[in-house]
Amino acid sequence: MKRSTIQEYLAGLKGKRVAVIGIGVSNTPLIKMLLRAGVKVTACDKKAKESFAGLAEELESLGATLKLGPDYLKDLDFEVIFRTPGMRPDLPELVEALQRGAILTSEMEVFFQVCPCKIIAVTGSDGKTTTTTIIAELLKAAGQTVYVGGNIGRPLLPDVDGMEEGDVAVLELSSFQLMTMDRSPDIAVVTNLAPNHLDVHKSMEEYVDAKKNIFLHQGSEGLLVLNQDNEITRSFAPEAPGRVTFFSRRQELEKGVFLKDGVIWVRNAMHERPVLPVADILLPGDHNVENYMAAIAALDGLIPDQVIREFAAKFAGVEHRIELVRTLNGVKYYNDSIASSPSRTIAGLRSFQQKVILIAGGYDKHIPFDVLGPEVIEHVKELFLTGDTSAKIRAAVEGAPGYDPAQLPITVIDDFEEAVLAAHRAAKPGDVVILSPACASFDKFKNFMERGAAFKKIIYGLS
Repeated sequence: MKRSTIQEYLAGLKGKRVAVIGIGVSNTPLIKMLLRAGVKVTACDKKAKESFAGLAEELESLGATLKLGPDYLKDLDFEVIFRTPGMRPDLPELVEALQRGAILTSEMEVFFQVCPCKIIAVTGSDGKTTTTTIIAELLKAAGQTVYVGGNIGRPLLPDVDGMEEGDVAVLELSSFQLMTMDRSPDIAVVTNLAPNHLDVHKSMEEYVDAKKNIFLHQGSEGLLVLNQDNEITRSFAPEAPGRVTFFSRRQELEKGVFLKDGVIWVRNAMHERPVLPVADILLPGDHNVENYMAAIAALDGLIPDQVIREFAAKFAGVEHRIELVRTLNGVKYYNDSIASSPSRTIAGLRSFQQKVILIAGGYDKHIPFDVLGPEVIEHVKELFLTGDTSAKIRAAVEGAPGYDPAQLPITVIDDFEEAVLAAHRAAKPGDVVILSPACASFDKFKNFMERGAAFKKIIYGLS
């Protein structure tokens, strides 16, 4: 599908009634870009004007019309509507607007239409941020000009005008961004899939179908990288319009990226070669080995292996992802606030050679915790639960085979800070304390970053 230029796209919006739903981090740059281009924009948000600390007045001074408050979705009489990430496209108000002839789109969908350079995109239930970051940083280390965005970083649409054909855009894409996507990247990576976001998606099937849009619209030259060890991602291969390559930590592949004798190998029709000894990867955990394998599969032939080895030896990871916050009195404190699902917490627990003190619990995304129970029994010496899901996680652990309350004490403390301090008091020299909630943060925090920052502040304040 031919890409248009940003100038052509913006010219096509002039004279049309355009709405942008959501005045936040992802959409404010979009609103400003549209206004600068002379597009008539109505910015809609459920928050009151005073909630924006001057931003609302700034947008008005640039020419925006504001539609704020609880009725922000009422009577959406617009020709083009940009939805914010996370907003379902089948809300009744949006459906009514579409029936009246409106076009529903998003900042990311337009980016795919106008981006002049190669796009590499990553999705999955776990590991997508770290994998996206590894890919981007490896390309930078190899001398490429790289733009990072999507579900991380900043919106990239305002940067399109400065992009060159030889640059690379590396994106992390969520299921919400992918739900209505009708274009796919040049290189698509799916790290893994497990139940997630079932508080927003109507079913696991809808969640998986959204993820598929990362590759379904590729051409014959497109590349899809899949996790061979994950049943769901493995099943995507027959539907891929382009090339497919797999990575596997558990088995040697005839073609793809695999682990053998502690070394990540690449094997294709032309040759096979060792690329990266696992012992040289600074990031702990088998899941990070898989993240490197996914990145290597995506970039095979695009960067030298030596760049990969040098980078892996010094890359300490992304904030809030098994981040070592502090060592105090022989106790190590780790921030894994990104772990908003059981599968991600399980990966974090498996990263340590010893049993840990775990702080878990949070907002209920309606994901079952059955798989978490046995892992907690195997990898945790003391469990502190906080937040809305405390009872569900406790039931999953106590109901798992082999649970012994004498070997694994469970303490429930609703107040987040008190739960962290209680875990600190329980720790002895040589212990590991980790915040890895297995849940989203919205019961007490705006997002996982705010939760992680709160944890770090508490830990930094210890003496």
